[in-house]
Amino acid sequence: MDDPEPFIDRMAVQHDWSDERRFARLAATLDHDTSPWPAAVVPPLGHWLCFLPGERQSLIGADGHPTRTKDGLLPDVGLPRRMWAGSRISFLQDMPLNAPIERTSTLMVAVPKSGRSGRMLFVTVEHRISVAGGDVAIVEEQDIVYREAAAPGGSFVRTAADPGESDPTLLMVTPDPVMLFRYSALTFNAHRIHYDRQYARDEEGYPGLVVQGPLIATLMLDHLLQHSKSRVASYSFRAASPSFAGEPIALGFRQVGNETQLRAVGSVGVLMTGTAELKP
Repeated sequence: MDDPEPFIDRMAVQHDWSDERRFARLAATLDHDTSPWPAAVVPPLGHWLCFLPGERQSLIGADGHPTRTKDGLLPDVGLPRRMWAGSRISFLQDMPLNAPIERTSTLMVAVPKSGRSGRMLFVTVEHRISVAGGDVAIVEEQDIVYREAAAPGGSFVRTAADPGESDPTLLMVTPDPVMLFRYSALTFNAHRIHYDRQYARDEEGYPGLVVQGPLIATLMLDHLLQHSKSRVASYSFRAASPSFAGEPIALGFRQVGNETQLRAVGSVGVLMTGTAELKP
């Protein structure tokens, strides 16, 4: 196991191409007839479809994630389960479609903790994204939590906050296994909890296929942008409780001052919260 401290400030640079076809597939996955975003630029959160993992098959772990190595960006501290806990994103300028782009990722925080669920590692990675050779267009701070393996035969205990009053603008969606598979394909995410029901149940203790956190975050923002033509200045979200394929999700938002507060609410309570700031 690695000591996380020497990994702090470690950097990784990736290069990609902002191919418009991948965003057309995202629009289809979100059930749009045509692209709902401004023409000729990468859509909000479209950068999650870029800079995809490319490790060879023999370097993929049993859970579907690339194995962590001493030369990689993230330390291996013997905690196999990974959760994207949230992000804070600033959209500084548009990025054109069909252009060379680059991402510089830096490990900012790696804090070990212990709680009722056992040992954990809280990680924050900063991503700075730009057109190759140009000014930074997107800055994202991504929070990741690593946890111990699920106890054999253990049952999953769901907890979620009571949502209280419904949001004034609601949309009901029900992500199914096909939607989860399509989004995993778009992001080249091989984590088996999103498509292998037996693995999700028997190895990680979940009752079904887990809906991807970034998919829920995308659905929340997409719902807001169906009601506003403004560009997004910033967007943050935090996962509160998991959702599983086949369960309805209520997407809602409300205006609070200069910000828009977003929520995804399931049958058990609040699944995710978010905040968006739109440009004038």
